[in-house]
Amino acid sequence: MNSADPDEIFSDIAVRLVAAVGDRRHAWRTPTLATIGLDGAPRARTVVLRGADAACARVRFHSDMRSAKCAELGADGRASLHFYDAEAKLQLRIEGHAALHCADATAEAAWQAAGLSARRTYTIEPGPGIFLDQPDDAVFSADPAAAFARFVVVEIAVASIEWLYLRAEGHRRILFTQVGGTRQARWRAP
Repeated sequence: MNSADPDEIFSDIAVRLVAAVGDRRHAWRTPTLATIGLDGAPRARTVVLRGADAACARVRFHSDMRSAKCAELGADGRASLHFYDAEAKLQLRIEGHAALHCADATAEAAWQAAGLSARRTYTIEPGPGIFLDQPDDAVFSADPAAAFARFVVVEIAVASIEWLYLRAEGHRRILFTQVGGTRQARWRAP
């Protein structure tokens, strides 16, 4: 993407994000999520992109309500996603505010669309991050109602998108923000 046209760049971002949702091999399929820990320290982990709209207004991923990331986002919804495509030499940072959808229409639709193996993930006992005596001490339960109750769709309302193209002739960097109903684009020094 060697364009200097902000509209072309934004359109390319949207196409790549939507493609990443459906393509398991897409470089942007597994971004790094950054949150603010309950102790105020930064936390980062990889998530799987499960939704992105063509307007780049919202992106989403799934999680377990018992996870640290859900507690962190429940306490402070500010979140950042970092994407990198080494082949295209593109870095993308999305910042916004997360909403947790649990046992609502959004969660129900995502749950119904999820495969059985994905649903099974939410039956693990004990919950994510709990210390174990042995590596195989976590077990799958057979309670689908409990699994759905733990399933969360994390939806981030996008406030800004920063795009960085690492090109040999000189990097290019642009920041897109939403102000009211208008998208603004400002070039930044790389």
